Amino acid sequence: MNKEVFKKHRKAILNQMEDNTVLMVVSRQMGGTTVEDKCNVNRNYYYVSGVIEFQNIVLLYKNKEQEKEMIFINPYDEYRAKWFGAPKPKEEVLELSGIEDIRYLSTFESVLASYLNECKGIYLDIDRQGLDEDDNASVSYSKKIASKYPFVQILDAQKLFRNARMVKEEEEIEEMKKAISITRKGIEAILSNIGEMYEYQLESYFDQAIKYHGATGYAFTTIAASGVNGTCLHYSKNDSLAKNGDLILFDLGASCNMYCADISRTFPISGKFSERQKLFYNIVLGAQKKVLATARPGLTTRDLNNVVIEYYAEELKKIGLIKDASEVSKYYYHGVSHHIGLEVHDLSVIEPLKAGEIISNEPGLYIKEEGIGIRIEDDILITENGAICLSQEILKEVDDIEKFIEEHRK
Repeated sequence: MNKEVFKKHRKAILNQMEDNTVLMVVSRQMGGTTVEDKCNVNRNYYYVSGVIEFQNIVLLYKNKEQEKEMIFINPYDEYRAKWFGAPKPKEEVLELSGIEDIRYLSTFESVLASYLNECKGIYLDIDRQGLDEDDNASVSYSKKIASKYPFVQILDAQKLFRNARMVKEEEEIEEMKKAISITRKGIEAILSNIGEMYEYQLESYFDQAIKYHGATGYAFTTIAASGVNGTCLHYSKNDSLAKNGDLILFDLGASCNMYCADISRTFPISGKFSERQKLFYNIVLGAQKKVLATARPGLTTRDLNNVVIEYYAEELKKIGLIKDASEVSKYYYHGVSHHIGLEVHDLSVIEPLKAGEIISNEPGLYIKEEGIGIRIEDDILITENGAICLSQEILKEVDDIEKFIEEHRK
């Protein structure tokens, strides 16, 4: 993306910072052996820099008179270049980020100390849900700062990033559209080869296709759940035999330049839905269409979930699956929406939706006693006037699915 986008992102963070404070965000410590690991930098760091590189640090400073932004990078090192590739030179970092003040990491601690001696607080990017690898540097610095600068308040950078990242710039939306388009190609590769085989074999067609079409990674680990496995929300083994007569539920997504797609589709292994499968499938599809028609600024994702529950209560009573609304939770036990962006479950807060936010639309039904698990998920953009489906080109109508399989299956 253009560096102007990352300038806007930094401004969105600076606008929220208190006067006389500094913010520090670290890319990621060295580690990992796969290409996926090497691209897996801290999303908040990428949000303000646009640079995919290990160990870099972005520093933002604000007081009443001025705002400053700096990025600290590794110098060229021949040994590291041989093993991991050369770090990006200053010229490339400037072109990607738009940050003009670029320094080497060896100077970082002295620069940080100079700010800590005069500021009242420092924002640190610490995930309160767990102290994983991405957070180690921030956790370490928080301990040092608390010890050596007890007068400096430790502030929560995550709150700033949550507020900023929820509404997407046009350029971010375009990256997500690319990820969705690549995901569609992966799904069509599955459908072109669908048949009785192991779940991981069907998954492999998706893997090959998205890499071929330019995905820079996976948005998350693929779920390929056939038969009763589809009733487990986070099934991950993908090692059962998918049999004719069963449905298979896929939850998958490519990523493109860090931005994610999150799509679920459910298909018949044989190429044809049974009448019972079709009945449940169309109920789920109906719920999804109601959510899309309802979503708009001012509502919350909880409001949208209530739309699904009310619809299911009516439709499942019609077919005799339940007697009253209290039984819906037996067959539908998750929410219909979450935010999507740099992470598949993007940073967000429970508040009314705004134009420019991208959320999932993913109702499901899980009838374990019949071995049927169905989820249909699209990515939708909230607009001033409602919502639009960004993944509408991905097959989901029963007739379209069956026709595609009949015409393309090898």
